[in-house]
Amino acid sequence: MLDAANPLRLLIPALLAAAAALWVDRATEARGFSPPGFDERWRRIAGMAVLGGIFFLGIFLPVGMIGVEQAPTPETLDTPRLFLLQGLLVLSLFAWFVVGYAGRTPRPLGRELARQIGWKAERPWVEVGLGLAAGIAGWIVVIVLMVVIAMTMYLVGGENLVPTQPPEMVPLIAGLPWYVRLGLVMSAGVVEESFFRGLLQPRVGIAFSTGVFVLAHLSYGQPFMLIGICALSLVFAYLVRWRRSVLASVVAHATFDFVQLLVIIPLVLRYLPEMTERGADATAATTGWIGWVGWVGSQLAGLLHGPVSQLILW
Repeated sequence: MLDAANPLRLLIPALLAAAAALWVDRATEARGFSPPGFDERWRRIAGMAVLGGIFFLGIFLPVGMIGVEQAPTPETLDTPRLFLLQGLLVLSLFAWFVVGYAGRTPRPLGRELARQIGWKAERPWVEVGLGLAAGIAGWIVVIVLMVVIAMTMYLVGGENLVPTQPPEMVPLIAGLPWYVRLGLVMSAGVVEESFFRGLLQPRVGIAFSTGVFVLAHLSYGQPFMLIGICALSLVFAYLVRWRRSVLASVVAHATFDFVQLLVIIPLVLRYLPEMTERGADATAATTGWIGWVGWVGSQLAGLLHGPVSQLILW
């Protein structure tokens, strides 16, 4: 394992970020989505630099810091740091758009931005309704999937591969004021969907956009959860492909987060100690399964909030 001071922890993420930015630029051009301003070399280079910067700071650098032990504390979980990555995503999205479209489009910039990242919809209320249904259905699908996988791993003797404790930051998130958690819900839904599904997906496809979305949550410290994150990301991705708008996926993402941050986390943390004690004997048929379900709920409490852990690793 690389120590924290090893320069490869910076060099490898930097190279990966540069390669990812170059790939996005080439794929965007190949799909015919290259911004009109990118016919000027300096604008195109600036656009790649913007994407390379956010890929480095928000995705690959946190991955490079995996293994550096920095447990979360109330001091490191202050409110501004919770929203730092979303702020960087917003700045990157706007910077890329301005470099590519400012002065080169007949439409007002606001309308062009909404068009380019898929915020326009013919019937917005239909998209909202579909998003609410998809968010609730996604929660059910993901929790069932993770329960089935956890139980399967247990039955085949792989229980040691499955974490038995919730991430340390989960109680910290649960202790945040409700309005901060609501802010996390809204920012994750709007910002992450606009960037990953609105900007990236039409230009580089579902595989790449889902891959970087999952990587953005890798530093959470429990790779098992990536199964659920990937499944949920695919739900959002195909929802965008079906509706040709990110509005439904924004609502679905926010709905999912609302359920977990304002309902599931408080309930799980309230009853988890009792369920864990009852499920301690994994050979007990009934109480053991109750313990596993309680554990999976605690794992899901961290889904889609990898950015929080990334900032803590810094």
